[in-house]
Amino acid sequence: MAGIAGINKPNESQLIKKILEKISHRGKEAIEIVENKSATIGIVMDSNSKSNKMIFHQKLFVQDGNGDGRLAKASIDGRGLSLIRDELGAAPLYYGFTEDESLCFASEVKALKDFVKSVFEFPPGYIFSNNSFNKYFKLKFDPMFNENETEIANKLYSLLSEAVEKRIKNKIAAAWLSGGLDSSSISSIVRKHVDKLHTFSVGLEGSPDLEYAKAAAEFIRSRHHEIKVTVKELIKLLPDVIYHLESFDALLVRSSLTNFVVGKASSDYSDAVFSGEGGDELFAGYEYLKSLDTSNLQGELIDITNRLHNTALQRVDRCSSAHGITAHVPFADPIVFNYAFQIPGDLKLKDKTEKWILRKAMNNSLPVKILNRTKAKFWEGAGIHELIYDYAKEKITDDDFRGERILPNGWKLNSKEELLYYRIFREHFGEFNELSWMGRTKGAPMEK
Repeated sequence: MAGIAGINKPNESQLIKKILEKISHRGKEAIEIVENKSATIGIVMDSNSKSNKMIFHQKLFVQDGNGDGRLAKASIDGRGLSLIRDELGAAPLYYGFTEDESLCFASEVKALKDFVKSVFEFPPGYIFSNNSFNKYFKLKFDPMFNENETEIANKLYSLLSEAVEKRIKNKIAAAWLSGGLDSSSISSIVRKHVDKLHTFSVGLEGSPDLEYAKAAAEFIRSRHHEIKVTVKELIKLLPDVIYHLESFDALLVRSSLTNFVVGKASSDYSDAVFSGEGGDELFAGYEYLKSLDTSNLQGELIDITNRLHNTALQRVDRCSSAHGITAHVPFADPIVFNYAFQIPGDLKLKDKTEKWILRKAMNNSLPVKILNRTKAKFWEGAGIHELIYDYAKEKITDDDFRGERILPNGWKLNSKEELLYYRIFREHFGEFNELSWMGRTKGAPMEK
């Protein structure tokens, strides 16, 4: 895990140090700042991230991630500052312009907001060089031909195994395990490559995730850690979660509460953790997708996959970086998502079974109970359901909601729950007239 920052202006070490200090949780071991005649860049990093700052043929660079689906990189040479972000946006990156129009960037919004006029998200799949943005990657459906179902399933398993194996650094690993198909699949594959796997699940007493995660953990023989929480404890966490998440999107915050808890628990055992995020988008895991015509399915999957960078992948990044650990997301590896978008839609949704081809790929690696489990959103599986929504309704009156629903940038809040989160967000960060950098959950229900 690392955090980066910089400005296309020399002799700005003090400014970059101030910016990096605001994201020091992303790398608690050291701050390094380098510069040349055109720019100043820096990094906060942990003891395992020394390779993220290097000098190579007189080119200075800092980076968060090492590629293969996670990379935010800044480099400076004689031509000036260059930036790049990975294809799906697993590594965060933001930018803005100072009063003298210098471009300034950082890994999180909180680091930039006091030093630039407006904050913008650096788009995934883009490069900035020679003072211009250029797209280097576009997600597309590239259908395969002639392969049968078994061959596709076997190839998918092989690629997932490759994506997992290259992220394993020693014989002890950790994974977030909700008991859903995606996290169970990744945990199962990790377990085959290590001597010991710590798995972590969180939920309210009696929640489905705790039950299914325990079953998956017993099957793969992991050392399982179960964290039970109460709604009162989760509500108490809201200020910390929203501060790190940098969002007030209701469904995203709701999911982040339990993710934040499991992130903290896993940080006691490892400096890196595996996550199953991304499987629903690649393999059609959401219930509403079953209502789409097959001809529209791949386009919808591309759309929701392209939205991951400032929604679910942002949640995974912040709920790990807040505790100084790195979250590995094998589904975000290019070898996996490029292959996923070669697989025909009728193998992703077959006989109204979501993620059918992934279930087939994992058929011999997971118990039937897990293979047959239907999709449960993070907050649903953890047992939260409408409990926090009900809490918000008690705290916010109808008049409050009508009076505060429209934000300075024109956005309309979806619910009292979202207003509750926005108030906390505003306490941390103040008002934003420019919020294009923030993602909002597609299809979130709106109160009248």
